[in-house]
Amino acid sequence: MCKNLKIGIVVADDDEYTELEKIVNKFNGKEISVLKHIAHKFTVDNGVEVVSALCGIGKVNAAATTMKLIDDGCTCILNYGLSGGISGVRRGEICLPESFLEHDFDLTMIGYKPCEKPSQDYIYYSDKQLYKIFSELLPFAVGGAAVTGDKFICSDEQRTLLHNLFSAPSCDMETAAIAYVCSVNDVPFISVRRISDDAGDDAVTSYHNTISDSQISLSEIVLSGIKAIANSENLSN
Repeated sequence: MCKNLKIGIVVADDDEYTELEKIVNKFNGKEISVLKHIAHKFTVDNGVEVVSALCGIGKVNAAATTMKLIDDGCTCILNYGLSGGISGVRRGEICLPESFLEHDFDLTMIGYKPCEKPSQDYIYYSDKQLYKIFSELLPFAVGGAAVTGDKFICSDEQRTLLHNLFSAPSCDMETAAIAYVCSVNDVPFISVRRISDDAGDDAVTSYHNTISDSQISLSEIVLSGIKAIANSENLSN
């Protein structure tokens, strides 16, 4: 088992967090608070300590919660949630992003590339060992990039723009922010996302329908991943 392993789970939306609470109850978890948001502590069957936190939607919420979990001793960060599909994916498919960018960070008007941040890295990556573990659990998952911004993408025009700029399968509102915080703290990170909509003109309707659909549980996938992580070698970037 990985030494000194303490796993943090960051989830943005109330509906996405509800399914995780069923697992928390299964392991007799304790409700706590992280940055005034609901959170839980629990220990899974193999003795791994887990802290899950509902961070709230958006990059700032996600980054702040991730940093708090790391400050509180989490040595590995997981994320799951719903994403918009940009290219090559259909509603209901699972994505396992390999890289993350902030699509709404824009200094192109003064000569920089889209997403480029002066004098620092601006593309962040999933931990290689975590990616291997989850790829074996999810051999059908779509890889590639996830692009993040503080905006719900819901128009054909916006989706086409993101496709042309980044060729990314999915978009969301948190993952790149979480990935950045993990990167600068040298903490392994992985995200599992389900496509809720096509990020086009009917995205809002599709998103709400996906929440109510009975599909493969992302929280159960994460739980399986936690058990696999616990039986792996030490994680490192």
